[in-house]
Amino acid sequence: MIINTKNFGNIEVLEESIIQFSEGIPGFQEQKRFVIIENEDEENPFQWLQAIDTPELAFVIINPFIFKKDYDFNIPESVVEKLNINSPHDIAIYTIVVVPEDIKKMTANLSGPVIINAKEKLAKQIILDDKRYNTKYPIFQDKGQEE
Repeated sequence: MIINTKNFGNIEVLEESIIQFSEGIPGFQEQKRFVIIENEDEENPFQWLQAIDTPELAFVIINPFIFKKDYDFNIPESVVEKLNINSPHDIAIYTIVVVPEDIKKMTANLSGPVIINAKEKLAKQIILDDKRYNTKYPIFQDKGQEE
């Protein structure tokens, strides 16, 4: 299937790679179908969560364990059931990134991780009730000011 994207033009995606957010993403509840677009540069840890039905809607995402090794939370049982998670090996976790003009001030939303059952292609963004994490965690905080 060919989808139109603002950032990448027309791209081909496999139907089986489409991730279903049954409730959408907070603030974008009408958007239910997304695909992850990998970065061509394998050294670059950032990816795109691209809406299938809205070309201009794409979120920069990252695996939070890359920059926050001690990131830790429990996935609520209701989410485990809703996403049909049977094994921890089926789970992929991402955080949505805000990329400001000064790229060194990039932040990640650690209080709202995106949980994906990679096997079933079901996903949900959850909101953590955990004071250790916030919506604007500096990605380069622990790495100094590197790019």
